[in-house]
Amino acid sequence: MMRVLKLEYYKIRRKKIVPMILLLLAAEMLWACMSNSLSVSRNPDQAVWASILFMTASLNGLFMPLITAIVVSRMCDMEHKGSTWKLLAALNVGRGRLYAAKYGCAGSLLLLAIAVQAAVMAVYGLAQGFPGGLPAPWLLRFIGGTMLATLAVAALQQWIAMAVKNQAFALCLGMLGSFIGLTAPLFPAGVRRWMIWSCYLDLAPVTYRYAESAGTFAAQPWNSGIAMAALGTALLFFIFGNLHVARKEI
Repeated sequence: MMRVLKLEYYKIRRKKIVPMILLLLAAEMLWACMSNSLSVSRNPDQAVWASILFMTASLNGLFMPLITAIVVSRMCDMEHKGSTWKLLAALNVGRGRLYAAKYGCAGSLLLLAIAVQAAVMAVYGLAQGFPGGLPAPWLLRFIGGTMLATLAVAALQQWIAMAVKNQAFALCLGMLGSFIGLTAPLFPAGVRRWMIWSCYLDLAPVTYRYAESAGTFAAQPWNSGIAMAALGTALLFFIFGNLHVARKEI
C-alpha cells in the first residue's frame, strides 16, 4: 500500500497541484484577513480570535469544496487520460488499492492546506494583538472539524471523478458544493444537516449569535452527532465509490 501511495505522490509532482492550492488559499485568507480588519476598524469589540476563526470557517464553505474538487479531479484525470487502468491491471495493482492511495494522497494535501489556514490565522491574530494569547484548542478544533467535512466532500468528489471520464462533472459538483457551503447558514437546521458542505460552519469552534441590536461571537460546543455523521458519510462514499470503480469495466 505504501508503494502505491508513494507512486501517487510521484505522479502528481508535475501537475502543479500544490501551487494551485496555495493560490486559492492566498485568495481566501487575504479575503478573510481584509474583511476582518475592516470589521474591527468599524467595531473594535470584534478584535478577538473568534472573529477571524468564524470568518475563515465561513469562507471555507466557499473555497474548500472548490479546492477539493480541483485536487481530486487533477489526480483522477491522470488515469482517464493516460488510459492506465489496463496497465495497472497487468502489473497486478488492484484498483481498490489505487483508489485508497489516491484518497490518502488527496487527504494529506488537503490537511496541509487546512494547517496553512490555521498558521495564517495564528500569525494574523498575534500581529493584531488579539487578547488572550494563542487559542491552541480552538485552532486544533478548527483543523479537526474542517478536515472531517473535507474528507466527506473528497470522498464524494473522488467517486464522481473516478467514475466519469469527463472531469467537468466533478468540477461542476465542486462549484455546486461551494454555492451550498456559502449559503448553508440561510437554510433551516433540519435541511442543513443533509448537506455535507454545511459542516464547515457546523463543526467550527466558534459561531455568531444574532441579537436584535447587534450580534456577538460565542464558543460553539463540539457537536459529536454532526462529526460522526460527517465521518460516516465519508466512509460510505469511499466504500461505495471504491466498489463501483473496482467493478467497472476497463
